[in-house]
Amino acid sequence: MEAGTPQSRKVMVIADPTRESAGALQYALSHVLLEEDELVLLHVDTPNSWKNPFITFLRKPSNSQYTTPASLSSSSEGAAAPGGEDFLEEMKQACEVAKPKLRVHVEKVHTESGNKAAIILSQSTAHEVDLLIIGQRRSLSNAILGYRRAGGSLRGSKGVDTAEYLIQNSKCNCVGVQRKGQNAGYLLNTKTYRNFWLLA
Repeated sequence: MEAGTPQSRKVMVIADPTRESAGALQYALSHVLLEEDELVLLHVDTPNSWKNPFITFLRKPSNSQYTTPASLSSSSEGAAAPGGEDFLEEMKQACEVAKPKLRVHVEKVHTESGNKAAIILSQSTAHEVDLLIIGQRRSLSNAILGYRRAGGSLRGSKGVDTAEYLIQNSKCNCVGVQRKGQNAGYLLNTKTYRNFWLLA
């Protein structure tokens, strides 16, 4: 590698047909990923996975430094393929438009166990990921439970969501991302930083 050339990183974003996942990808594209990095979009299909169409993916924020291409701002209502996995193609296209030189891989893993967090941990280890990013839906109850159980074992705990489990147990750095409106930025959670507000 030439002197002065930034070292490439491998970043994994958990891909689901949810607003939280779309917000996590938007955060990754606008604040984390560089052209020389590699991105893995991982979707874990569990018995409880969403089967709804992926609607309003990456809406265009007004007056923002990061602009989502107009082609990605349209609704995909009624465009879901059988199984509802066309959102993965939309996410990949969003990456290609935002960062054409970025290497993007899509990984789909099916599990009957429903243990999504364990699958994500094993996949992040297998891919030797440097950074794991997951969309996070925060509520008062899971925030309180997450804080209480942060130092202990989360195994078998129904009170801690997947994002909180990954933040506490991932071998690589893990960021839980909650998008706060179109122009209000992101609320970030890691093992060492809680409720860090990043402006858009």
